[in-house]
Amino acid sequence: METEFDVVILGSGPAGLQAAVHAARTRARVAVLGRVQSSALYKAHIENYCCMDETVSGEAILEAGKNQAKKFGAVLLDQDVLHLEQEGSGRFSVRLESGDSLLTWAIILAMGVSRNRLNVPGEKELLGKGVSYCVDCDANFYRNQVVTVVGNGSAAASGALKMLLIAGETHLVCDALEISEHLRYQIESSRIEVHIGRQVRRILGDSEVRAVLLDNGTEIKTSGVFIELGAKGAIELASGLGVALDSDTMRFVAANKKQETNVPGLYAAGDICGPPWQIAKAVGDGCVAGLEAATYARRARTGAARA
Repeated sequence: METEFDVVILGSGPAGLQAAVHAARTRARVAVLGRVQSSALYKAHIENYCCMDETVSGEAILEAGKNQAKKFGAVLLDQDVLHLEQEGSGRFSVRLESGDSLLTWAIILAMGVSRNRLNVPGEKELLGKGVSYCVDCDANFYRNQVVTVVGNGSAAASGALKMLLIAGETHLVCDALEISEHLRYQIESSRIEVHIGRQVRRILGDSEVRAVLLDNGTEIKTSGVFIELGAKGAIELASGLGVALDSDTMRFVAANKKQETNVPGLYAAGDICGPPWQIAKAVGDGCVAGLEAATYARRARTGAARA
């Protein structure tokens, strides 16, 4: 598999696919990561997008976008990203759930915003008191304690593996493990206690989390509950790079009119930049980000070659 690219796009929703189309048309080497089924648009029906006089399914729009990006030369990989870091050369390293890594001069964050919650009793009440949505952010608070990670995907699996090194006793609660064979092998070879085919029905505690109650009546004594549904979010992945968030809510990635973040070579597009949650905005952001990232990568690559 090709491992070096000019632009790597995290997210295969409308922002990511539009970015791929515009970047690839400049003859940049482009990779798009993520599954279209994870896009908020996938199950939607669109009737307010310019130049469409009939309602169109989000799935159809995304499939057409995938084909268009491929036609212009973009490589699409149905994989989640586990880690980002920047090398001394200025290039970024992107570690995938398969264990492989990609090198790139520019990254576009286009994964949208996480809206995934368990919606069970105790979740809202104990948020910040043992309930967390970010292993990378809060893991160190639970050193040598018992923790429970909830989720089916790569974020939950990689989070549980990290917690095992910090907390010690780690439980993973999931309907099924929808992860790569590489991650599955790591989970199955570890000391993580996996409760597969189970769901959390309630998070128990008063001033802090003390246990989770599963749908089969099992009660797991635990100090922390990490809810990691789906793939890692843009903010979680980019936090290690020092990306700035919006000053008003601290929930979205701050980007200028060129979709640049405060980190050179790192761009953001779509819902991760804030409302309105509209396909038109996502596509517009993606267009700008794709062109700007491709230009940045070309200059960075040329400068490195001359050096």
